[in-house]
Amino acid sequence: MELNSIKPASGAKHSKRRVGRGIGSGLGKTAGRGHKGQKSRAGGYHKVGFEGGQMPLQRRLPKRGFKSQLLKYNAEVTLAQLQNLAVDEIDVLTLKQAGLVADIVKNVKVIKSGELTKKVVLKGVAATAGALVVIEAAGGSIAA
Repeated sequence: MELNSIKPASGAKHSKRRVGRGIGSGLGKTAGRGHKGQKSRAGGYHKVGFEGGQMPLQRRLPKRGFKSQLLKYNAEVTLAQLQNLAVDEIDVLTLKQAGLVADIVKNVKVIKSGELTKKVVLKGVAATAGALVVIEAAGGSIAA
């Protein structure tokens, strides 16, 4: 094989449709643009969503909702996940190393989901009221 013998696969390339080149081509006269009107003329078109001056649908509907960009810095950890951790003293760095929270996370809160039987000490990690009861019942605590 030589570089000058390389060709595209058969059927991969096809010649461009030449419009406006006589009636025999099937696309003569109006060149497939129909008769008159804005869309038949060169440079004549409108923006996406334009409805001829009528108030477009995307502006007629009310704006709704908001998603805070600060949410990506917060994370939740369940009691069941704490039960599976090998360490007793838990802080944000420990949770990141265990892969329970993303590296970008700054604030972590423990939620009451699952069982916790071992004693854990939380440092710099918040907990919901229900989770706090379960942690203290297991002999654990939350250090500020």
